[in-house]
Amino acid sequence: MQKRDQSKLGGTAGGATTPAAKRGRPFGSGGSNSAAAAAADAAAPSALLGPSLHVHSSFADQNNKRIVLALQSGLKSELGWAINALTLLSFKEKDDVRKDATPLAKIPGLLDALLQVIDDWRDIALPKELAKAPRARLLGANSFVTGFGNEYEALGSNDVLSHPGSGSSISEASVQKNTTKLRPSEWWLDEDGLFNLDEEGRAEKQQCAVAASNIIRNFSFMPDNEVIMAQHRHCLETVFQCIEDHITEDEELVTNALETIVNLAPLLDLRIFSSSKPSYIKITEKRAVQAIMGMLGSAVKAWHCAAAELLGRLIINPDNEPFLLPFASQIHKRLVDLLSLPAVDAQAAAVGALYNLAEVNMDCRLKLASERWAIDRLLKVIKTPHPVPEVCRKAAMIIESLVSEPQNRVQLLAYENAFAEILFSDGRHSDTFARILYELTSRPNNKMAAARGIWGM
Repeated sequence: MQKRDQSKLGGTAGGATTPAAKRGRPFGSGGSNSAAAAAADAAAPSALLGPSLHVHSSFADQNNKRIVLALQSGLKSELGWAINALTLLSFKEKDDVRKDATPLAKIPGLLDALLQVIDDWRDIALPKELAKAPRARLLGANSFVTGFGNEYEALGSNDVLSHPGSGSSISEASVQKNTTKLRPSEWWLDEDGLFNLDEEGRAEKQQCAVAASNIIRNFSFMPDNEVIMAQHRHCLETVFQCIEDHITEDEELVTNALETIVNLAPLLDLRIFSSSKPSYIKITEKRAVQAIMGMLGSAVKAWHCAAAELLGRLIINPDNEPFLLPFASQIHKRLVDLLSLPAVDAQAAAVGALYNLAEVNMDCRLKLASERWAIDRLLKVIKTPHPVPEVCRKAAMIIESLVSEPQNRVQLLAYENAFAEILFSDGRHSDTFARILYELTSRPNNKMAAARGIWGM
């Protein structure tokens, strides 16, 4: 694990009716800043969080309590050991079969301990544009040293400020005067609070949070962990808060949080945010959906693709509909925009989400049919065609769902020739478009069909 830039903004990082397959790291999560990131990583120490551990299969069973206690300790060396161990234990190759593996999310206190690592970072994370005025540290001068940042170096300096206790007679003015002479490595004295960190310590805390989010993401791929995590309010509140602050938060932390939610989405009930379960972060159902909408509107391909897939999975649960449907118009517009992108994964995510939304109710079908360019772009996905045949099939079935509503037929009659062309030129979709044309032209409540019957056309 390499050191990350604390002030880096998340700019360029990377639904089906049945539960979809688990997602891996989205394509394109690297971004155009990869050269700068590589240069920063090269300058960072390679063993910032300790050496990698090669562990025996029985390691987790023998060290469950020690791992949890190490995470709860807040000490850099202990955190490094626990995070490295959990990273290795939670990683699994596609074909790796672990019959004797312990579901780590079932270890008492483990998930909460990992979430606390992220919460500790979230408590001290500052927006890049925020500049705090220097202020002498008067409290916690003799507090226990955690090992993060340059605390040892600052404590060992004899040429500058001596740390006054609560009963010291040294005036605050003189303390402030001496504080201005501190070297950059001693900036830990400049911020008020009990356990403040310098920039180095802040970056290390951020790195721990990113590593913890990666472990939680790995947990979400394991079927044995899904139910526990999807019903764990603290876990859901933490990951939703991370994506809510995607503009100022570390992009890998955001990506890990988003992938975790996508994996848990088939089991996720948004009503958990108003349940009687203990709440650590006041996330409401509306804020959760707004956080997803922020990701859907992001310019980062990995994020808006994952958000589209997330919406498609959430809408499967009828209990989530009351929270998602007020945003239906915005969702439709953005998903139709994604259909126009040349990226095939963005098109696939948009089609999957629209397929599930079109099955929800009549209002969704009416709004989608009236969305500008919706039919044109669905036809383009079919005609191109998309490399994945299932995506083309779903695009055709979306059009079939729209035709089933009588109010949409007048709008869709403008595409009658395009439908007939696909009917005769593409055998894979001929049955679907035959049903579409039948709906358009043969129903008695179709005004155009009635006119043809009257005039013998």
